[in-house]
Amino acid sequence: MIVELSIVVPTFNERLNLPTLIERTGAALDGVAWELIIVDDDSPDGTASLGKEIASRDPRIRCIRRVNRRGLAGACIEGMLSSSAPFVAVMDADLQHDETILPRMLARMRSGEVDLVVGSRYVPGGSADGGFSSLRAWISRWGTVVAKRALNVELNDLMSGFFMVRRELVEFIAPQLVDSGFKILVDIIASAEQPLRIEEIGFRFRERTSGESKLDARVGLDFVGLVLNKATHGVLPLRFIFFTLVGVSGVLIHFAVLRFSMALFEVTFTTAQTLATIAAMTTNFLINNAVTYRDARLRGVIAITRGLLLFYLVCAVGAVANVSVASWIYDNYELWFLAAMTGIAMGSVWNFALSSFFVWRKT
Repeated sequence: MIVELSIVVPTFNERLNLPTLIERTGAALDGVAWELIIVDDDSPDGTASLGKEIASRDPRIRCIRRVNRRGLAGACIEGMLSSSAPFVAVMDADLQHDETILPRMLARMRSGEVDLVVGSRYVPGGSADGGFSSLRAWISRWGTVVAKRALNVELNDLMSGFFMVRRELVEFIAPQLVDSGFKILVDIIASAEQPLRIEEIGFRFRERTSGESKLDARVGLDFVGLVLNKATHGVLPLRFIFFTLVGVSGVLIHFAVLRFSMALFEVTFTTAQTLATIAAMTTNFLINNAVTYRDARLRGVIAITRGLLLFYLVCAVGAVANVSVASWIYDNYELWFLAAMTGIAMGSVWNFALSSFFVWRKT
């Protein structure tokens, strides 16, 4: 069978939704040569096992089980690159995306007039009323606003995870795509060398009936990092952006612990400052281990303890580099703001480089 359309479905703990998803997709694409590629991040609920069982009976279904790799963007990229069809679609497994618009999306792609068709909640015919909590709706709206301005893209639903694209385009820009993160659509649009011809088709975003949303603080951090990376045309590496954002959160934690210690325990400033510094470094380490270096994450008590002690040492060396560079600039030019910012930049780069090499070094 020559497949015209591949539907890539990234999954994590979506076992209960798979049978309904496949049944609905087949009904919507009657008369179309399609395949559905499940890309599962080794779900503990057995999503991959069920996917392979269904695939053994239905040649239109394929299942890729990813071990020791996790992330929606990476799963989408891997699934799209495994396709040989001229068109590939990405759709969630949670049944919130309306599979009945797939034929309309395919018709527009067949016309040759567009490079990308997006299932949109924010154009006529679209709605997110039933599928979003008020918080998720706010995040989606403002995420779209921020991304549109930062990337200079005119699209009403940049946060959509439901789209169809020419496979040749994905093949061409694949080396520029970021495999971490949550919003692959933004990455595809920002990575294209020429402005894409994009069309939006409205759909009603359904309510999730089983499973849990994957939207959390880490997803938000991923999105901010991706936008900054693409807005600077890759000058700022994504991992460095994450490391810096985590450092900013550490500053807030530092001041909170400092104030809390002095107010509640009435300790000296030096003691409070020491406690705050340790708290900030510890939280920075834990967040970096979970987010920035997730692909090299330290696991187990011994590995985490060793990594934390090394991180303390790295931060101490970074502090020395910060003060040394800042003092030299101030002594020679007497520009306190330039000296301070240069010192901070030097310390950040130093901490990032040493952390990457010593703390989270891949073996």
